[in-house]
Amino acid sequence: MAAGPASRTEPVVELSASDLNGNGGIFCPSPVAGMKLWNSHPRVFLDIAHAGGGAKCPYCGTVYRLRAGEHAGGAH
Repeated sequence: MAAGPASRTEPVVELSASDLNGNGGIFCPSPVAGMKLWNSHPRVFLDIAHAGGGAKCPYCGTVYRLRAGEHAGGAH
């Protein structure tokens, strides 16, 4: 039986609602994820509030999601 492709697990960063900016999102790379900003990929906005509470960076694959019980509220 042949083995399938090696599965790679993306880093997951759990966020509190207070980690989100005024638009309900976060930028990646992010210091919240322990990333150094000077040696990473281009900055990309991830809309956590309007994406069901989570989003995945298209560059590095890091998954950002709200912790259980957290809500991104107040978006108009």
